[in-house]
Amino acid sequence: MKKIKKILGYLLYVILGSHLPHYQLGMKWPTSKFIRFLSAKMIFDNCGKNIDLGRKVKLSFKTSIGNNSGIGDNSFLQGKITIGNDVMVGPECMFIASNHNFDNLAIPMNKQGEVEREIVIGNNVWLGARCIILAGTIVEDGAIIAAGAVVSGHVKKNSVVGGVPAKLIKYRK
Repeated sequence: MKKIKKILGYLLYVILGSHLPHYQLGMKWPTSKFIRFLSAKMIFDNCGKNIDLGRKVKLSFKTSIGNNSGIGDNSFLQGKITIGNDVMVGPECMFIASNHNFDNLAIPMNKQGEVEREIVIGNNVWLGARCIILAGTIVEDGAIIAAGAVVSGHVKKNSVVGGVPAKLIKYRK
């Protein structure tokens, strides 16, 4: 039953929610937001209150999202992802929680399988547009990820990181 509910939520999002306006023309479009919220409630493992799911987001059934958090338009979620409360995710961000195995040189990489490592985003985090968050990344509370950054590993509390690969820029005071 749970799987059917997730599939119905996904269909609702794809057919209606994904195409309705989001922030166009300086308006908030509450009906569109409600349809996307309803879809997320059905799809995600856990879905907080007052979330804002953007247009044309590629969704993962293994997502948990906290209260007052949003995922920007055209973002991509793959694998197990936990997003805390009050998180802002800019447009076109990618969360890739799986990776190909490649250790055995005698076997082609595409035949070695994959490994999934959860991505965890803390509370009160801001992820700028087009950042990429890779498998196993933990972003602690209060952190800021600069636009276009590629993040793997651990981002400490209240830090600001940016670049490819992402490096510490400063700490928030």
